[in-house]
Amino acid sequence: MPSNGSVSDAPITQFINCRILRDHKLQREDLWVREGRILDPEKLFFDELGYADERIDCEGSIIAPGFIDVQINGGYGIDFSRVSEDVNGGVSFVAKKILEHGVTSFCPTLVTSPTAIYHKVLPQVKVHNGGQHGAGVLGFHLEGPFISAAKKGAHPEQYLRTFSSGGVQDLMEVYGSLDNVAMVTLAPELANSQSVVRELSQRGITVSLGHSVANLSQAEEAVQHGASFITHLFNAMLPFHHRDPGIVGLLTSDQVPEGRTVYYGMIADGIHTNPAALRIAHRAHPSGLVLVTDAITAMGLPPGHHTLGQQVIEIQGLHAYVAGTKTLSGSIATMDMCVRHFKQASDLVLLDDALNVRATFISGEEVWRKEL
Repeated sequence: MPSNGSVSDAPITQFINCRILRDHKLQREDLWVREGRILDPEKLFFDELGYADERIDCEGSIIAPGFIDVQINGGYGIDFSRVSEDVNGGVSFVAKKILEHGVTSFCPTLVTSPTAIYHKVLPQVKVHNGGQHGAGVLGFHLEGPFISAAKKGAHPEQYLRTFSSGGVQDLMEVYGSLDNVAMVTLAPELANSQSVVRELSQRGITVSLGHSVANLSQAEEAVQHGASFITHLFNAMLPFHHRDPGIVGLLTSDQVPEGRTVYYGMIADGIHTNPAALRIAHRAHPSGLVLVTDAITAMGLPPGHHTLGQQVIEIQGLHAYVAGTKTLSGSIATMDMCVRHFKQASDLVLLDDALNVRATFISGEEVWRKEL
């Protein structure tokens, strides 16, 4: 038995002088962590007779779960949808940089690309936990190429695909492998898509609906086959209409199977979605909201020309456009910017009252702290 009477030899960290959100209020209390898990202090004290091996003074900061970004295309000059001599090194570089924005795990996202890109990039990055080296990788998010040409957004139309071979065979031909894939965005109105949704879901891969002209019944059918996410709600889909609300209607649909939650990503950068639309979505389905950055290569870099896969992107102020157009192409927002913009908001981050990140912890270990 460990010397402190605990049931585990692993060290216990106590976060003191911190504020925790409980019942919609910030309350002052301590937080106890062991092996990356939050402990019940009563059981620790009375059942284990345990005590802290290390104390971290939060100095009055808000302590919150670490941020997870399931849609990030790159950043700091790294484009996940382009082949380089060291693909894994590029992902690792971004993983290290986003710690300072409170992100503790993420899904590197590939936009619609030539088949050769998937075959070269996907085998080089493995799912792994985060730490001092950077945020953890949850697996790839493959956004396309099985999407609607009418809602392609910044995706190059010449590389879009349909499920012409019946579904799963098309996936394997394009992607080469589904190892280390966490999420696939597709348009549910494509022929043979439902068999794909079912197969991906059975493999434990999240199916997200997006870049689509699907009506509500098509979206509901996809959910009934296993789809459980919506890619950047309101963007690249049919606008809400009172007679057929389209994919947006999933937020209040009564056809979602019992016990199932449909989550939806929102880019809260102040550009992609009007604040009123953010509030409408959150009030309609608060438990499903997932903030995403949809950040591109230009995140963390000055304005100019950058890339998103096969496209050239021009940064004008805070806007990212396909060069020569007014088509939005991802964002340059960081996750903490999105949290601040939304104003609402074990891996943890310490925040000041303005929701600026002061420190990031993964599995209870400090991996980044802002220099004062």
